[in-house]
Parts: sequence; C-alpha cells; structure tokens
Amino acid sequence: MDDLARGNPQHIYSSSDHPEITHTPIPQWSLINMKKYSSMSIQYSRGCPFNCEFCDITFLDGRVPRTKNKEQIIAEMDSIYKHGWRGSLFIVDDNFIGNKNKLKNSILPAIIQWQKKNKYPFSLFTEVSINLVDDDELMQLMTDARFTRVFIGIETPNEASLSECNKSQNLSRDLVACVKKIHNQGMEVMAGFIVGFDNDPATIFKTQINFIQKSGIVTAMVGLLNAPRGTRLYQRLKKENRLLKDDFTGDNMDYSLNFIPKMNRDSLIDGYKHVLDTIYSPKHYYERIKTLLKEYKPAVKIKISNLNWCQICGLINCIWFLGIREKGRRYYWKLFASTLLKRPRSFPMFVTLAAYGYHFRKVVNKCVGVPSKSVV
Repeated sequence: MDDLARGNPQHIYSSSDHPEITHTPIPQWSLINMKKYSSMSIQYSRGCPFNCEFCDITFLDGRVPRTKNKEQIIAEMDSIYKHGWRGSLFIVDDNFIGNKNKLKNSILPAIIQWQKKNKYPFSLFTEVSINLVDDDELMQLMTDARFTRVFIGIETPNEASLSECNKSQNLSRDLVACVKKIHNQGMEVMAGFIVGFDNDPATIFKTQINFIQKSGIVTAMVGLLNAPRGTRLYQRLKKENRLLKDDFTGDNMDYSLNFIPKMNRDSLIDGYKHVLDTIYSPKHYYERIKTLLKEYKPAVKIKISNLNWCQICGLINCIWFLGIREKGRRYYWKLFASTLLKRPRSFPMFVTLAAYGYHFRKVVNKCVGVPSKSVV
C-alpha cells in the first residue's frame, strides 16, 4: 500500500510466512443469494501435517495446521444461521483433523453444543485423512456434531504407488475396512483417486474399479496425476527431465498431462476413460449405493413421513429422469423397490445419491467423449 501511495507498485509481492487466520473476518453473507447454493462454507484451518509428493497444500499453506478458535467458528455459524441458511455446511479444510487435540477438547464440543441449542440446523461435511479411523473418540464427536460426509484422499490401493507419493498414512492398511468403519460410524466416505503413478501396473485400472466397487464409495473422484508447480513431484520430474510444457489446465476432462508418464500415454488415457465409464455406469453406480446403504449407520435417519414438499418434487423428478427416461432404469427400479422394502429409512438417501448419479453420468459422458490431446 505504501508503494502504491508513492506511485511505485511492484509487480509481485511474496512472503515465506503463512498468515495467521485468527483475525479472519466473518464473510458478508448478505452479498449473495443463499437460495442459489447447495451448501454454505466456513474454514477452520489451513495446512496439513502430511507431505504427499503430488500435493501443493503444504507448499501453499504449510505442514503445521493454523486454526481458528472456537469463538470464531461459532460466530461464523451464528452468522450463516441468522441469514436464514438451513442445510449443508462445508467445513473447508484441507485436513480437518490435522490438530486432533484441539478438535476434541475445544472445537467439536463447541459445535455440538451450538447444534443442540439450535436444533441441529446444519449437516456438516469436510475433508480428512484416513487416519481418522484410528481415533474412535474423534469419530464419535464428529458424528455428535452432525458430520454426515467426509472426503478422503485414498488415491490408490496399490501399495507401491502409495509409497512412491509418500502417502504414508494410507500404507499398511485394509483401506476397504477403514471405509466401512467410517460408514458404520454414520459418515459417508467420498474419496479421491489417482492414476498415472510411476509404479502403477497395467492392471491398475481394473484394481481401482474393484476397490471402488467393493468399498461402496459412491462419490469416487478419479483423476489423472499431474505435477503442480512447487510440489516435490514437480521438482523430481524436473530433475528427471520429464516435465512438459507447463500450461496444463488441471481439468482432467481435456486429459492434459504436464509430464511424461512411465506408462504409455495412450494406454493411460484409455484406462482412465474406462475407469470413469465403468464406475458411473448405472449398473456399477447403483451397486455401490446398495453396498453403502448396507453399511451406513447414520446418527439420525430421515423418515419418509418427514419429507417436505421440495423433497417430494425431487423424488418425482428422479422417477421421471431415472426411472423412465434413462437407459439404465431397470437398475434404478430394482434398488428403488429393495430399499423401500428392506431399508425404508434409507430411502431419502437413496433418492439423493441416485440424483447425484444422473449428474455424474452427464459429466462422465462428456469426459469420455472428448478426444485426448498431447501436451508437448
């Protein structure tokens, strides 16, 4: 600001210090129309204690999580509540459980108390690491606070690839059992997966598909490996002279790669397309919903009799688009009937996930239909 006042601003200002977030102001929610959003967002922390080779989180935000205090979190929840929001609230952290002690002793008890006081107006979801399963107390507190979904970077079931990218928290674990444990606790696991590691064998695509299906992870985000500038992966590939022109978009739908993979590039792209096309086909997608509903034990179940008019309209739309118009409607009706008969209290969740699938398939169909292009 001083340079600007003197008429001599520099092009770039940078610092190696990470700013504290204890002085972060409450957003001016009045500037947006909340009716146009599916969820609201608040941020509790920045940074992650892990150091995965491909990830730029630690490069940008550091490895020591910087956190807000409970008064800040409650003030932000109050603000969103007073502006009329009810429903989904995303705790936008790279790793919400980076500081477990503070969560258990301060933040989560405060959120639980606030939710109870206000009759649980928010359904919370966030991003965590798989070592959440090692702390039963923490999982219970998150459930009590009404966390219903967590996003986890699983990346790959291939141990050699996990070692390669330093995903140490995922190593030497039964990852399917870990996912099941979180589902049993009442939190749906959404997960990220990556193909294109140096240690990925030719069978990795089939292995990824089998793991995703067996785990019951309905929302499986599969991406191509890329090397963001500043990451340890970027530096390693640079030393190995494997970096390509660094103008990739980061959008997997155009299949841009900013490095030369060990696997044949066309085989990698074709395998990636096959994974997406398979896991989001109606047959495989509804199989995962069925697996999830068997294992998922939410703290609070929505009764069909409690559905509001908006949800009923959504159900009618789902029946029209998924049960009548879509080619895979027989899989929809089969799970529709079995859920009503065997797990009626899970029916609202089935409807929601089925609707997500319609959207996912539209994205995948667009993605699979896009020809791959070389980045040279």
